[in-house]
Amino acid sequence: MKICATMKKFPGGMMVIPLLIGCLVNTFIPQVLEIGGFTTGLFKTGTSTLVGLFILCSGATINFKQAALPLYKGAVLTILKYAIGVLLGLGLNKLFGPMGILGLTPLAVITAVTNSNGAIYTALAKEFGDNTDVGAIAILSLNDGPFLTMIALGTTGLAEIPILSLVAAIVPLIIGMILGNLDEDFKVLLSNGLAMLLPFNGFVLGANTSLFTIAKAGAGGIVLGLITVLFTGILTYYLYSLIRRKPDPMGMAIGTTGGNAVAVPASVAMADPSLEPVVGVATAQVAGAVVITAILTPILTGFFAKRAAKKQQK
Repeated sequence: MKICATMKKFPGGMMVIPLLIGCLVNTFIPQVLEIGGFTTGLFKTGTSTLVGLFILCSGATINFKQAALPLYKGAVLTILKYAIGVLLGLGLNKLFGPMGILGLTPLAVITAVTNSNGAIYTALAKEFGDNTDVGAIAILSLNDGPFLTMIALGTTGLAEIPILSLVAAIVPLIIGMILGNLDEDFKVLLSNGLAMLLPFNGFVLGANTSLFTIAKAGAGGIVLGLITVLFTGILTYYLYSLIRRKPDPMGMAIGTTGGNAVAVPASVAMADPSLEPVVGVATAQVAGAVVITAILTPILTGFFAKRAAKKQQK
């Protein structure tokens, strides 16, 4: 059976298909993932370990002599996503106040749009980009969590930002870079591990989401996911391609909402209690956006990558 070959025919299929399978399993028969031991550790609770290992392997592919380009790419992508998210949230707040409109609040919009899923970006960079695109995660990881969101909401004076969490996200990449640059054999060993980790990363991400999440979030969660994909996926694809002076699908690859973003509304409300009334709805909507963007962004990234490849062939 040509299972792997068939999966590769779909845009981002090596990650999207396992992600969908994991989501379906967690939705309808979640108990099979909770029997404990190695099974639960690998297929349910191993997100941080698998993503950390993926980033470590990615680091081994980066040449120190080319480190400036990954940092540049990461900075541009981070600024684009952050600026767009802040502008959308502030505009919504100015026009409709903190309660927003049609159930969408500025808190939910800024949280969902400014946070990206580092695991999905890294996987897509490996499949559709190059080593410098993978290395951009060193900067992009800064937006995966509440830190930049809290700054955008003006609450940094009330909350302590754990710098160590930012450092911890970058350490695996640095270790991988050191090993890959010191020893060519290590570079080959770790580089070969990237393709193998892709489907496992996808399944674990899916196993921590549920179709019921979309239903609970209602139309607001779906709309929020579509807004994120449209403004920090499709729009950033064109802006990033304009900056890079060539079609670059990595601009689309940041059109996700990171899983860590689900905890952001509650974290922000702890610093600013006035936002407490909208936390429940915002959390459900952000969770819905996580699922929607995790499905759509890899597919659209694959579409733009194929279109860019066709243009280069002409």
